[in-house]
Amino acid sequence: MSEHTPLADAAVTEARPVAVTERVTLLDALRGFALCGVFISNSVSWFSGRTLLPREQAQAQGAPLLEVIVNSSYQFLVNQKFITLFSFLFGLGFSIQLSRAASRGSSVVPLYSRRLFILLCIGVVHLFGIWIGDILHTYAVVGFLLLLFRARSNRTVLIWAVGLMVAMSLLLPLLQRYVPVLLHGKEAAAELSKAAQAEEATHRASLLAALSSDSPWTGLVGRVTYYVDTFFRVNRIKWMGLILARFLFGLLAGRLLLLQDVERNRPLLRRMLVWGLGAGVLINGAGLVMSRLRSMGKLPSTDSVWPFILNNLQELGFLAMGAGYVAVFALLFQRVRWQRVLGALAPVGRMALSQYLLQSIVSVWIYDGWGLGLIGTLPPSRVVAISLGIFAVQIVLSHWWLSRFRFGPAEWLWRSLTYGRSQPMRLSAMDGAAGAAAS
Repeated sequence: MSEHTPLADAAVTEARPVAVTERVTLLDALRGFALCGVFISNSVSWFSGRTLLPREQAQAQGAPLLEVIVNSSYQFLVNQKFITLFSFLFGLGFSIQLSRAASRGSSVVPLYSRRLFILLCIGVVHLFGIWIGDILHTYAVVGFLLLLFRARSNRTVLIWAVGLMVAMSLLLPLLQRYVPVLLHGKEAAAELSKAAQAEEATHRASLLAALSSDSPWTGLVGRVTYYVDTFFRVNRIKWMGLILARFLFGLLAGRLLLLQDVERNRPLLRRMLVWGLGAGVLINGAGLVMSRLRSMGKLPSTDSVWPFILNNLQELGFLAMGAGYVAVFALLFQRVRWQRVLGALAPVGRMALSQYLLQSIVSVWIYDGWGLGLIGTLPPSRVVAISLGIFAVQIVLSHWWLSRFRFGPAEWLWRSLTYGRSQPMRLSAMDGAAGAAAS
């Protein structure tokens, strides 16, 4: 996840970490922006326990007018858009790593594979030791599939990206819906669906009880049990396929220098802004209205095909809205005044792994039973306010840390293990001057 300019000089043939002067501030700032949205999503859905609550309890919690407004805004503007953006940046980073390896005349495979293996290990520790919602281990596993596309043409990459989006967001759900009907009949399929939903509700209730316990060990056992019980699910394949599609869109964007050379790509970014936000607003708006009508009991049953299709079109809406966010951010960043404002997020993006892990540590302390024990008790508005407050502190902390050190602590560990030697941590006077010049 270390983005940099493809300006590595030909004299450097040994793989090394990215220097401060090689970084693209826009990419760091955009990653910081994405991390903020991901944190809000994780907090509203998982850290706070809202996803684990019985449906009636969650609906009652979100019934007041303020909560309806906050939850609707979250669903429309945030939910799944920022994880899409974060995945896109992962693929773009791989593209830049390919470029850098090519400039050295070496293969990206050995170094990239080591990076992914270390990321996988960090993700597994995070998954079971801290938070069940870890995304790092999934990124690492799917990241290995990116190696299959490193020499493919842009056309092939685009076909695969679009094909995966269509297959995972539309075709797979259709198969999940209608194959059981064909095999067992409509009534039996409905019973199987209800049984699966009841089983999932039981697993979530057990996880909520474990996380509510004042024993960290009970929470650990609950996380492991939930992961094992829910591992073999078709939806896991769907999720990994969608992540790969987002990675591939990022890979293609990196090849086109979409964010490394914004001036040259202004026309494309403007089209992304118009079409991305247009389609995103239309699809997500329709989904929000449908969800609201359903909660009010004014929609036909879920057996109706149109609510089903619209619900599964949401993934395309997430992608479109994410593309619009990329375009808006990149174009605004070309203006000096906005660059100063948005550039404040760049240090967070430079140490995104450290801050992602820190968000988990602080959040489980706030919500889990061994900490403040607020899981399942706070409405969306309170959760969003807490998340924004924590992220504001992270911005300040990132600026302070990177004024003294080259990397975030988790980034330092990742790089040191990847390159097989301890990386210099503290900034020297020369590094500080170079960083100031680069900014």
